[in-house]
Amino acid sequence: MSHNPNEVPRIIDNNANAQYGSVKWNPLKSIWITSIYLAAFIGGYYYFTWPAFAFYLISTAAVLCFGHSLGMHRRLIHNSFETPLWLECIMVYMGVMVGLGGPFTMIRTHDMRDWAQRQKYCHDYFAHRQKFWKDYFWQIHCDIKLDNPPEFEFEANVVNSRFYKFIEKTAMLQPLPWMLLFYVIGGWPLVFWGVYARIATTVTGHWLIGYFAHSDDAVDWHVTTAGVQGHNVKFTGLITMGECWHNNHHAFPGSAKIGIYEGQADPGWWVLKALEKAGLAWNIQTHENLPKRQGLYYIGQKELKASSCIFSGKALGN
Repeated sequence: MSHNPNEVPRIIDNNANAQYGSVKWNPLKSIWITSIYLAAFIGGYYYFTWPAFAFYLISTAAVLCFGHSLGMHRRLIHNSFETPLWLECIMVYMGVMVGLGGPFTMIRTHDMRDWAQRQKYCHDYFAHRQKFWKDYFWQIHCDIKLDNPPEFEFEANVVNSRFYKFIEKTAMLQPLPWMLLFYVIGGWPLVFWGVYARIATTVTGHWLIGYFAHSDDAVDWHVTTAGVQGHNVKFTGLITMGECWHNNHHAFPGSAKIGIYEGQADPGWWVLKALEKAGLAWNIQTHENLPKRQGLYYIGQKELKASSCIFSGKALGN
């Protein structure tokens, strides 16, 4: 398995095609998230308290930062830093609490999209090219089945982990013990705001950032070898833990630092540096020490249309 941080190491291409396939409604996923929405709106309204709302804000920030951004994305998917196994497991478990799936699902979903966007042409599902509400339905309630998909090769440390296998199989059930605990501590307000409202927010927010991160906006970098470009979603650095700087991430996928310019807030990076000072993170990769990426050009805040994502491969400017 390749360990080049600029590649998608788990994908075995075998002449796979990212363009042709069908989007199918996933009943289990759709019913699950719909029930989460209903409980969040109805229960959140009738059981609103300010302490429960404060707990919602704190718990949402915790699972997004430690779980999704650091645990799932920067550590498990991109291996952009190292950390003790016990801490990795805690962060990945917190990532499951975001509501997007277990570790195997997250790796496969991310790598499939990453691989597809690097092709010259890919299905609209991967590129978020459809209209707002259609893309919402596709991403939240459906799955894509490619006619000729690539194969996956997971790392041995993931495949052989009993813990990761367990939380993968029980991902949709993992909120249940927390619901019981929150009910004992704070009753129904803590349950509806600490679980249902949080999951509804994180799942919807993840899709929203993904949608706008592949729409029109100012960019600094262009990858000529990729058919889909990433875009930075301004003014959302704090609430996304730095994950919104998607143009930077497309340019330097192996970097643990995503907000690379002044003014690009990256709380995930701030927390990672704190862990490093505490001796709990090391071998941190950044855009400054990654190998040069083929086809990467600096273009400096030029507007790119999402529909015009195929270029000749020439430098677009300095």
